[in-house]
Amino acid sequence: MAHDTNMDLLGIAREVLDIEIEGLTLVRDQLDGGFSQALEKLGACRGRVVVSGIGKSGLVGRKIAATLSSTGTPSFFLHPVEGAHGDMGMLRAEDVILAISNSGETDELNAILPAMRSLGATIVGITGGEDSTLAMLSDVIIPVRVEREACPLGLAPTASTTAILAVGDALAVCLMRKNGFDQKDFKRFHPGGSLGARLSLSVIEFMHTDALPVVDATAPLSGALDALNDGGFGLVVILGADNKVLGVISDGDVRRMVCSGPLDPTRPAVEVMTAKPRTAIVSEPSSRVLDIMEAHQITVLPVVAEDGLFQGLIHLHDLLGKGRLKFSAH
Repeated sequence: MAHDTNMDLLGIAREVLDIEIEGLTLVRDQLDGGFSQALEKLGACRGRVVVSGIGKSGLVGRKIAATLSSTGTPSFFLHPVEGAHGDMGMLRAEDVILAISNSGETDELNAILPAMRSLGATIVGITGGEDSTLAMLSDVIIPVRVEREACPLGLAPTASTTAILAVGDALAVCLMRKNGFDQKDFKRFHPGGSLGARLSLSVIEFMHTDALPVVDATAPLSGALDALNDGGFGLVVILGADNKVLGVISDGDVRRMVCSGPLDPTRPAVEVMTAKPRTAIVSEPSSRVLDIMEAHQITVLPVVAEDGLFQGLIHLHDLLGKGRLKFSAH
């Protein structure tokens, strides 16, 4: 195979994008009542939106299913071949099928559509073949037709798959608007992406206040160790009579005590605690507290009010949104 070393590759890249833009413009202008009907079907769906397609259409379908799910429309991808071999058992009559085929003549997909229909599912077709088998098997179709592919051979799906992907995005965004899906909903479905939002909140939003490992200043070491073991935080807080933090004993402190000699369980806890420990203030932004914890390799901090009164405990994993980490041996 000969290679043309004088090829203008940047020019070719721009031409590819021009062809894809051309295709998107054409598809935008094709949108009609079919798109509106499809939205009504999808918006009224009381089950899941089941996206199906094969080859490049299947890969695009997986992305569409993921986008729908993350924006409030429960959805999953069903491979047509797997569907023909038992996976259609996942379908319910209240589901809507989003069937994708550029030509509309994909045998593997068309073969399972009658069975899907027999289950009572509604079928929405996305295809460039408005007179195709897929179109005839669908309750409603969204026409997605491009004049040409960006592939110079006209064989590899390029402009057509871009157009289908964009139409999937259009469906997802319209459904978001239709269903009133807002930022709070988005954060619920994207806990990993909400870290920045979490860290802008105050410590009070995440701190623990119930069943805390706390003992008073008169407690013996044995009492402090019992609270440490039962608390599940890897830390016990020693409080004064004024409910202010006198000190803490951590799992690490106990390890160091054991290494230095026999423990005396009758010894007052205040004699072995780490006095005047670092604390977080309830009104502090979580981002600042996280910086302190990382800088000093601290996993748990006592939380106090502005006047120093003990309020609760904050764990590193609470700030990172990873849930509470249990240290107890239970």
